[in-house]
Amino acid sequence: MKFSKIHTLKEIAEIIGCHYVGADDFPVEGMNEIHVVTPGDIVFVDHPKYYDKALESAATIVLINKEVTCPEGKALLISDDPFRDFNKLTKHFRPFVAASVSISESALIGEGTVIQPNCFIGHNVVIGKNCLLHANVIVYDNTIIGDNVIIHSGTILGADAFYYKKRPEGFDQLLSGGRVVIEDNVGIGALCTIDKGVTGDTTIGAGTKIDNQVHVGHDTIIGKKCLIASQTGIAGCVVIEDEVTMWGQVGTTSGITIGTKAVIMGQTGVTKSVEGGKSYFGTPIEESREKLKQLANVKRIPEILNKLK
Repeated sequence: MKFSKIHTLKEIAEIIGCHYVGADDFPVEGMNEIHVVTPGDIVFVDHPKYYDKALESAATIVLINKEVTCPEGKALLISDDPFRDFNKLTKHFRPFVAASVSISESALIGEGTVIQPNCFIGHNVVIGKNCLLHANVIVYDNTIIGDNVIIHSGTILGADAFYYKKRPEGFDQLLSGGRVVIEDNVGIGALCTIDKGVTGDTTIGAGTKIDNQVHVGHDTIIGKKCLIASQTGIAGCVVIEDEVTMWGQVGTTSGITIGTKAVIMGQTGVTKSVEGGKSYFGTPIEESREKLKQLANVKRIPEILNKLK
């Protein structure tokens, strides 16, 4: 998430009430999670296991819960609870604003687009030309939808990321300030849920078609001309490259990549990154030909045991 203007390190420290290491006027351009940071961004880290990764990342401002040596060219925000203070920044720069009408006055809707009854279109939403939103589609704030997009009833774009920190009193949610971006010529079935990014974008590439009852987690990027069948669940921070086919009831773990033109057969659990141009099946996932050979051999076990008697 980039801010609307560049802020100083001192200004950011005052918002969250912490001290800092670096020049008062050190520029701060935005805030992001570690997998999408760029120079000028704030990244937070609150576990020693990830200190080095955060300090060595592209982020130039590190919100951290330990006083450490500041890397050259960077700045530190020293906090006793970086998770809490990252949420404070999200609230400050992307606050929730309640709606009073079904279609926000700040929404921009292109020529030829049809919005059926009982849809909700939030603040700062942009919808392109010649789209069709069927009844009861919900589009949260800041969502971007391209041209010639069809979205069926009951689908929700932009719900919060499923991202929590365990505390003694319960689970503390990491607030979501990102967006959903739907590119041109996408089709989305009924009762789909596509979560917005925590700070970045959850993106559905041009020409991709999504069946009914599919879930897409936060910050996931789905490429162009993909086919995703019903009841598939895609976790957060997944990269699905172009022209991937995922058949029904596929599930993925987070943070993986599925290569271009891969085919994931039904009910497969994608437990790791896989190369493109191949067909996969099973849990744990393997190339489909190898997995089917294994299943065929399992069926032969009684025959083999009888021969050994």
